[in-house]
Amino acid sequence: MRVVLQRANQARLTVEGLPPRHIGEGLVAFLGVLQGDGEAQADFLAEKVCGLRIFKDENGKMNRSLLDVGGELLVVSNFTLGTDCKRGRRPSFDMAAPPQAAQALYQRFVEKTRAAGVKRVETGEFGEHMHVLVDNDGPVNILIDTEKIGK
Repeated sequence: MRVVLQRANQARLTVEGLPPRHIGEGLVAFLGVLQGDGEAQADFLAEKVCGLRIFKDENGKMNRSLLDVGGELLVVSNFTLGTDCKRGRRPSFDMAAPPQAAQALYQRFVEKTRAAGVKRVETGEFGEHMHVLVDNDGPVNILIDTEKIGK
């Protein structure tokens, strides 16, 4: 699994025909599920996202987690994180997990973050075209790839 985290002052997600979702201070997690990913990767990544110390403490150092600051989380499914751009100019999405498997792991990730105690967890609509507006704080953008860290 891969996740691109953006530390946000606020974020808003819209999907045609549905009410908008929004968060205040917290993280936007663009989550991609890859072929071969399983529950262990979803569980690890949820724990990592909730505990990653990327929010400022009273001294201005990145020393607090999403849970520490009572931050909110917007989780957006993003199959394009399973992109391979090694050849040519047209990306290949062959590394992305099939939709049914990806959706189950996406939901597991969301459930694990809620169970960890994140104040508010909002989600996009899996498989739908979405518009995401992020007021990025920092900017702070973190990429976590479970394959690269051996999970």
